[in-house]
Amino acid sequence: MSVAAPSSLLKVEEIQGRGRGMVASQPLKAGQIVLRDSPILLYSALPLIPQSLSSSSSTLASSFCDHCFRTLPSSLQGDSSSSAVLCPSCRHYRFCSSNCLSKALNSSHSSWVCQALSHFQANSPLIGHPLELQVQAQFLIAAYNLANISPSDFQILLSLHGSPDDATISAAQFLHPLISSLCSIAPIGLQNVFSLELTSALLAKDKHNAFGLMQPVSVDDGQRSVRAYGIYPYASFFNHDCLPNACRFDYVDSNPPDGSNNTDIIVRMIHDVPQGREICLSYFPVNENYASRQKRLMEDYGFTCNCDRCNVESNWSDNDDTIEEDNAEDGEEVMDEEDQYENMAASDTDNNNDFPHAYFFLRYMCDRPNCGGTLAPLPPQVDSPSNVMECNVCGKLKSDDEQDEAPMED
Repeated sequence: MSVAAPSSLLKVEEIQGRGRGMVASQPLKAGQIVLRDSPILLYSALPLIPQSLSSSSSTLASSFCDHCFRTLPSSLQGDSSSSAVLCPSCRHYRFCSSNCLSKALNSSHSSWVCQALSHFQANSPLIGHPLELQVQAQFLIAAYNLANISPSDFQILLSLHGSPDDATISAAQFLHPLISSLCSIAPIGLQNVFSLELTSALLAKDKHNAFGLMQPVSVDDGQRSVRAYGIYPYASFFNHDCLPNACRFDYVDSNPPDGSNNTDIIVRMIHDVPQGREICLSYFPVNENYASRQKRLMEDYGFTCNCDRCNVESNWSDNDDTIEEDNAEDGEEVMDEEDQYENMAASDTDNNNDFPHAYFFLRYMCDRPNCGGTLAPLPPQVDSPSNVMECNVCGKLKSDDEQDEAPMED
């Protein structure tokens, strides 16, 4: 299938052993924005069933606009008696403004979506089931809604990478009867669309292509929660590398000055690359150890990584331990790995070709405690590269001389 290029900077190509990927159409500079992508579908990552929420997470459920997923002002959080803009039908879902509500009623929170979500909350068929199933149910409602409101975007979703595996088939067998029970209240155009095969296919597309829109990282314990997931049609073509040459930024709680949407994701170059080089992201923080990375990639994406970094680290003696042992001491091993990079970088400064990713780890990883984010330069001004790096997790700004640093302002 031919895929249109997202911009003049990138092209989608078949890459041997890796499927489709993004390749530089011209030399790219550090900090250069190579992609700004809008989601064709967004859905909440919070529990669908209020009864399954703890008292602490009940507040969290009311913390975000149910259309744009911005954090609601504190005056709009809390119970339904507050002055938040509520859905006029269900009086449960809340929005940051009347404008967001208007947009939602014509798209993400259509009449059928409202009825479907209300049906699940009232009848509670998912109580007692894992959060993952509740989130998958919300995805399926959003995906079938997309088939009704934007058939062309629905076809784009179906064209993305991902085939059903045992896990998605099992989830589909449980969820499909629940989703198809909504057929009687579905728009006429949807009533002949529901099928177990399509539900399985959709869950596979979600598993392989969804991007999490994160809450701000906690500086106390480094924990981050996902507020929402989105399907980004072009960003989904970026393959993984444990030493990426680009990273993605999102500014969900900001007000973009250029007219773009707050749920857009932006991909910026970490360093210069030549024309023809594949552009890769890391699917998770770069400071995870070898065993943890391989486990996540196999469980979540179904492949083993053979990047340059993994080929080096696979021969390290500490990888002889079992994955279970690695997970039990995850935090300690990550620190051990960072120390190992520092020692190698210090001893190999004259010969970085022997261990090139030691330099990457020191230069492009945020040094704020419990962050784990990746640094990329701010966009260059005309032909002048920026000497200020921005963390894609905590937003910290850091100059090359490490003297000027401040949190990212909205």
